[in-house]
Amino acid sequence: MHRQPVSAGHLAETLGVSPRTIYRDIATLQSMGAPVRGEGGVGYQLERGYFLPPLHFDPDELDAIALGMQLIAARGDGDLKQAAARVAAKLDAVVPGGEHRRVRQGDMIAYAKASEAQRHLAGLRRAVRERRRLRIGYLDLKEVETTRHVRPLGLTAFDNVWLLTAWCEERDDFRNFRVDRLTGIAETGERFAPQAGREFKDYLKTLR
Repeated sequence: MHRQPVSAGHLAETLGVSPRTIYRDIATLQSMGAPVRGEGGVGYQLERGYFLPPLHFDPDELDAIALGMQLIAARGDGDLKQAAARVAAKLDAVVPGGEHRRVRQGDMIAYAKASEAQRHLAGLRRAVRERRRLRIGYLDLKEVETTRHVRPLGLTAFDNVWLLTAWCEERDDFRNFRVDRLTGIAETGERFAPQAGREFKDYLKTLR
């Protein structure tokens, strides 16, 4: 533990994140009751006698985390790639002993070809998370393009394909859309509320 307050800039450089992220995370810790003293422009310090418990992972767990971060970085959109890098940096900063930097500089690498799906992923993830109705253009396997109004419910990654699972207003049923065959997505400005029988968990039940 540092004896003197540590600046947000130093913490950001150590963890590989922005100072804004440090300010936000410090505020979150303080709101949860962690005894972090200090403020922006001065620095931060954990009160003497208080320790955050270290994270302990066995080698297989670290390999799983490292490979997961690599896959996300290889197959996700730009925001997911940056998020994966931030997670890896944070884990490397708290993993004790000789495993330091193992997640970011391990001995496993995952590659994936860039796909058309990646250009839509950020918008689709936001729509799923915030329950925003979408109007999508879709090119089916017969090369016929249609326009659908959907409630985006979930995204699934397969080997080389992302699938959007949605409630299709035109079909009044669940539908899966290959993300790489979407010709466009647009928010309608409307959000949808949870509805029994029309949620992602309800779709998953139909697969059993």
